[in-house]
Amino acid sequence: MKALLQRVSSSKVEVEGKVVGQISKGLLVFIGIEKQDDMMSSDKMVKKILSYRVFPDSDEKMNLSIRDINGELLIVSQFAADTKSGTRAGFSTAMLPTEAEKLYNNFLEKTQSMGIITESGIFGADMQVSLVNDGPVTFLLET
Repeated sequence: MKALLQRVSSSKVEVEGKVVGQISKGLLVFIGIEKQDDMMSSDKMVKKILSYRVFPDSDEKMNLSIRDINGELLIVSQFAADTKSGTRAGFSTAMLPTEAEKLYNNFLEKTQSMGIITESGIFGADMQVSLVNDGPVTFLLET
């Protein structure tokens, strides 16, 4: 599982011109689910994201997590692509959509059950994502 985190001042996702998810200060997270991923890797990624220190403390050091600042999450499904060779993404490593959607929904439920305000896009939809990147601070996490 791969997660691209972007620290944001605000972010929103629209589908067919309607806002389906919107947050203020927090993390925009693009989730890519691969064939080998399972509930355990999904749970591991949730824990990693919620404890990852990307927000500044009083000394302006990145020592605070999303939990520490009572931030919000915007989770957006993303193609998991193999980009190691060539000039076109390959999707042979991606989990089939029906299975990936189950893990995506589990991911959302897990973050919400941990008390984090969580908004999301719509799995598999054509989405337009807007953000104000705070920093910019962007990290790729992998399980």
